[in-house]
Amino acid sequence: MSTRRKFLQTSFLGSLGLFTGKKLMAQSDTHYPTIKNEPIVLSTWDFGKEANAEAWTILGKGGRALDAVEAGVKIPEADSNNQSVGYGGLPDRDGRVTLDACIMDENYNCGSVMCLEHIKHPISVARLVMEKTPHVILAGDGALQFALANGFQKENLLTPESEKAWKEWLKTSKYEPIINIENKLHKPAPGGDMPGGANNHDTIGMIAMDASGNCSGACTTSGMAFKLHGRVGDSPVIGAGLYVDNEIGAATATGVGEEVVRIVGSHLVVELMRQGHAPEAACKKAVERIISRNPSKAKTLQIGFIALNKKGQYGGYALQKGFTYAVRTGKEEKLVQAKSVY
Repeated sequence: MSTRRKFLQTSFLGSLGLFTGKKLMAQSDTHYPTIKNEPIVLSTWDFGKEANAEAWTILGKGGRALDAVEAGVKIPEADSNNQSVGYGGLPDRDGRVTLDACIMDENYNCGSVMCLEHIKHPISVARLVMEKTPHVILAGDGALQFALANGFQKENLLTPESEKAWKEWLKTSKYEPIINIENKLHKPAPGGDMPGGANNHDTIGMIAMDASGNCSGACTTSGMAFKLHGRVGDSPVIGAGLYVDNEIGAATATGVGEEVVRIVGSHLVVELMRQGHAPEAACKKAVERIISRNPSKAKTLQIGFIALNKKGQYGGYALQKGFTYAVRTGKEEKLVQAKSVY
């Protein structure tokens, strides 16, 4: 009897150890090690394709992901035909173009500027905040003073096309968000005419992994068109509009920033990947979190996430149809129509 009992105890403990080992193995599989990987970059919306091409000039030569994402998003920042980011961006309701941006590297270093005026490349100012100050965020006049002290030139960012759109909006001052306006604003109608009464949520978010397996991200925007002066959305908020955890991967968001801030969206996506979810599945769950808060309101908004993990897997998901993101690797260059809930 004692021999039989000893045998059963040994068998049970052995089985328990096997089960525990499998469980630990499954957990460790969600923590992707930093290894040599093929470089990859992805960014939000159709205009991300041109941004990715610039980022690839660095990634394709073995350069650092941080340098790549900064260089990449500077393309739409300087494009006067893109009325959703940087120079040429639609102003706030007072006619002032205010810009937001943030950047984050593989070592949890991050920098951000909010409500910055007169500077064409807020992403580069955000990087200097990260590298030259003990702070994470500079805002308003303080951010402008810092930029000018570091050699940036003061410029008028309000183009004739955007000023015309603002004056047209003033006739009604009506707030009507237009879903997927980012792509529409990149291709304005002849003469720069804008949809009447449009208030818009606008961003380019870019995340990348370099040949050393290190991740970085950048996010930059002119914010919601015709917003209240001083309004800041999710784009320059680390954890909301952008988050990088070099152990897991990176994520960025676009759309109505207030809703992304409420769930700390990009951080949520990265944490879901930490739990073992693939990038697309993690983005979908974040979108569903927004819906669960206010289902009826969610049907009137557009919010999208993109994510990248350390295995080089990527994905995106949105509330509404029409959200696109651009992908560039050594083997492919493409636009992806993200899946959506509605």
